[in-house]
Amino acid sequence: MTDERVLAAARNNAEWCDLMCRAHGLTGRFGPAVWSSARRTPPYYPDAVTLDPAASAADVLDGIDAGPWASVKDSFAALELDGGFEVLFEASWIHREPPEGTDAAGEIAWSAVEDAATLRAWERAWNGGSDGELFLPAILDGARVLAGRADGEIVCGAVLSGAEVVGVSNVFAAGRDVDDAWAGVLAMAARLVPGRPLVGYESDVSAAARHGFTAIGPLRVWLREGE
Repeated sequence: MTDERVLAAARNNAEWCDLMCRAHGLTGRFGPAVWSSARRTPPYYPDAVTLDPAASAADVLDGIDAGPWASVKDSFAALELDGGFEVLFEASWIHREPPEGTDAAGEIAWSAVEDAATLRAWERAWNGGSDGELFLPAILDGARVLAGRADGEIVCGAVLSGAEVVGVSNVFAAGRDVDDAWAGVLAMAARLVPGRPLVGYESDVSAAARHGFTAIGPLRVWLREGE
């Protein structure tokens, strides 16, 4: 029997992908077994996310542009995709019970991003100093983008999204220990979304595990490379 926490994590992640797509003018579709986008999604975001371990390859591929650079998040590591698809990476879903209300230790000051200019600065820090236009202001209506500052500069960050369970994604530390970022995530989650369990996924769960997360199930991301 599939762990209910994995089902909740997969659904939460699909909702975050859907929010990112809507910010870019794309309309996703939630079916009983799969979330999908008929048009190619923004970079780093899959064209489909399975919501049920019984989802078939046809359930996934029938709803997307399955041509070159198509990608699929196989939430239960249960699919076998042919037609040029290969496993890009494997990861684990993670889960944590609601964090208690504590402040993040150290010199980093945390706050929620509230405007487009700060979001651009946040993305620059997340992207290693390079400008980008992946995180558009429309996401601020449906997610909480967290920024940790030291000496006025953004040095850590993450995104919180979702309602019943809260997804943690895009955790980064620029020139800092990643544990500083995870500590800030927990402090901000306790303040902004109290009493709600946290979910996400990581290829390496060691940092999250140091902050109370547990690996709860495998996932794969499939990619069909260009010719």
